[in-house]
Amino acid sequence: MNNKEFVAELSRRLGYSQKDSSALLSALVSEVSGQLEEDRIVSIQDFGNFEVRKKLERVVISPATQQRMLVPPRLVVAFKPSTQLKDKFNVEA
Repeated sequence: MNNKEFVAELSRRLGYSQKDSSALLSALVSEVSGQLEEDRIVSIQDFGNFEVRKKLERVVISPATQQRMLVPPRLVVAFKPSTQLKDKFNVEA
């Protein structure tokens, strides 16, 4: 599902126009991004948690040249699904 399809489904379910739904989605993404920039964890009930984690620097070897390179530390966004979301996908057949 791409952004356009998501906005269309959101507007259908909420009964808003696609323009209003798009604005709502933009506001949500902006707020989540802002909270993550402030190094806060964003928890969405029955969905999961988003948080910023620091990856340490490490040495990698280029497969083409066999040259060793140092990858600097960086920040990444991590998502941890809630137990309810995990249970939806871990059902045994």
